[in-house]
Amino acid sequence: MKACVDIGGTKVAVSLNRGTGQELLGRRTEPTAKTGSNDALARQVLRMIDETCGEIGVAPSAVTHAGVSSCGPFVQRDGQVEVAAPNICGGIAGPARGLPNTWETAVLEAPLRGRFADVRVENDCIAALEAERRWGALQGFDHCAYVTWSTGIGVGLCVDGRVLRGKNGNAGHAGHMFVSDNVDALCGCGNIGDVEALVAGNAVQRRFNADAAALLACARSGEALASTQVDELCRVMGRMLYNLIVTLDLQRISLGGSLFWNNQAYLLPRLNGEITGKLPALTGGSDLAAAGLGDRVGDFAALALLV
Repeated sequence: MKACVDIGGTKVAVSLNRGTGQELLGRRTEPTAKTGSNDALARQVLRMIDETCGEIGVAPSAVTHAGVSSCGPFVQRDGQVEVAAPNICGGIAGPARGLPNTWETAVLEAPLRGRFADVRVENDCIAALEAERRWGALQGFDHCAYVTWSTGIGVGLCVDGRVLRGKNGNAGHAGHMFVSDNVDALCGCGNIGDVEALVAGNAVQRRFNADAAALLACARSGEALASTQVDELCRVMGRMLYNLIVTLDLQRISLGGSLFWNNQAYLLPRLNGEITGKLPALTGGSDLAAAGLGDRVGDFAALALLV
């Protein structure tokens, strides 16, 4: 049996796979652990795997492999991945971000390796990229990216058929590119004015004093102020996508994440508007597409690590 684990800044999801095929069994979700000691996340994952085993009548000892798709960035400690995610670790940006801990990292890989024979941990967008290339909207593309627009902003990159990882598995953290001198857009990483600080789901509440889902609903209904604010979000996000296309000469970017997925019909044409017609020599032949795996991309991302 294989454990498929998806860790985000908002929730953790765990499913099991029998080792063949794409069937995911006994999916469980919980809010991401953010209190207690900095091994709380790893302990949550192990507990959820055991509970999932109990739900489908499988002995926990039958699970020998674990694929973990996790938000990042990562740091390496003694060769093991620890998570330094701004939306999980409150010690990175400090009390101003309001997270209920002082962690600078969350221990992850080492406790799992103490339990399972084989463990693979990847940035969630790298894992989602692999899933989208195997089963989704990026099949057949050698120059492509997966981008999530959710609690945070994440990117997985593939050029010349090779998935880019970098020295610590952090390639693709375009959400932390500086794009503004905005003095009140504080990201959980400590940056002020990066993409995530300006357009991520958790940034909307801080910047506009409105829940992201509510703001998008108002924009879709034609409310003028909300429409203007969402257009500003799309301008920043669209420019990030444009920068990826012209820097890496991409054919397609697949988009997922709850903020995008729940509003794709409204957001996709606006994002395309920030790219179409701009320097056609580089943007021509490129397109944006909704994730082929839809709102299950995170689940299949973890599975893709074990195929």
